[in-house]
Amino acid sequence: MATINANFLKLKAGYLFPEIARRVRAYSEANPAQASRIIRCGIGDVTEPLPAAAVEAMRAGVEELGRRETFKGYGPEQGYEFLRQAIVEHQFAGLGISADEVFISDGSKCDTGNILDIFGQGNIIAITDPVYPVYVDTNVMAGNTGDADAKGTYAGLLYLPCHPANGFVAAVPNEHADLIYLCFPNNPTGAVASRAQLEAWVAYAREHDAILLFDAAYEAFIQDPAIPHSIFEIEGAHECAIEFRSFSKNGGFTGVRCGYVIIPKSVTGSDGMGGRVPLNQLWSRRHSTKFNGASYPVQKAAAAIFSEAGKAQVAGLIDHYMGNAKLLREACTAAGLSVFGGVDAPYVWVACPAGLSSWDMFDKMLSEAQVVITPGSGFGSAGEGFFRISAFNSRSNVEEVCRRLLALLG
Repeated sequence: MATINANFLKLKAGYLFPEIARRVRAYSEANPAQASRIIRCGIGDVTEPLPAAAVEAMRAGVEELGRRETFKGYGPEQGYEFLRQAIVEHQFAGLGISADEVFISDGSKCDTGNILDIFGQGNIIAITDPVYPVYVDTNVMAGNTGDADAKGTYAGLLYLPCHPANGFVAAVPNEHADLIYLCFPNNPTGAVASRAQLEAWVAYAREHDAILLFDAAYEAFIQDPAIPHSIFEIEGAHECAIEFRSFSKNGGFTGVRCGYVIIPKSVTGSDGMGGRVPLNQLWSRRHSTKFNGASYPVQKAAAAIFSEAGKAQVAGLIDHYMGNAKLLREACTAAGLSVFGGVDAPYVWVACPAGLSSWDMFDKMLSEAQVVITPGSGFGSAGEGFFRISAFNSRSNVEEVCRRLLALLG
């Protein structure tokens, strides 16, 4: 008999967003007259069309594949040089990153989970709470945790609470950790870390011989020029950090799929016998074995994001979504709610009205306003009592959400 990976049995219920979809579907089936009014501000999926420069480049890439003289089969697993070099020049200029430290993938969600392949058992894993669920669930699947308690907190993980008192930016712990997940701008809270806070984390990682897994998928939304966009802006990070980036939110590639990982050759891990091994080397081996590369037309489209036209079009998308975030913040504030995020990130993090849990608030918004939000408890026990509203939507939908929210709570 084939045995299973029993770690999957430790996972709590369903992954957060399929569970939200299940509840919305059940409501729609039970209330068909209201189904057409539903506006989804839950999952962080983009709504606006791809930048024209990306569309044109993708079309040109497809046409190349349609001619024998320009046809391409398998590409380099690490990504085409034209895209890797464009990333270095436009995203990491002056930060000491080279093209062979960039690995193209089909998205940062996959990368943040797959990165565990190159790390062994027994590492102490630190995560912030609230947290992007993928970080937790993939560690559960990999056998890095014990069972979960009634609140969904897993034994074996070092939880770093984030709350209004610390601005939803966890301080470095007193305990030792080997791998630390950091996400800034943060999903779900919308918080950003200052240079001083990131410097503290790099100092901690170097002192503890730890690795920072830095998810910067939302860096394009940072408005404050004082906030770092990359962990590699911090001195010493090249020895202790891996950075994850994505084209999903800035370029609208959620359905196209393209992201990348930056692993400096100077970042190493222990082989358990006193030796050091470059993580770049291990990831390259893993990547080549388990991944055949993002498609050529997609990589052409991603490179076009860095053209002058592409950059202008992306800036327009960022302005649109951040304009939505501003409206949502204002509406929640006018409704008397405590509001966080939405300034340097496309997520607005809101405290529930007194007496309502996160899922109570989800049900209230769905049943009484036909608006889908994300319950904060789905991001960890410290998210209880909060909910997240995504600014990824059309302007007309966001304006309607604001009207409904104020009618419900104002």
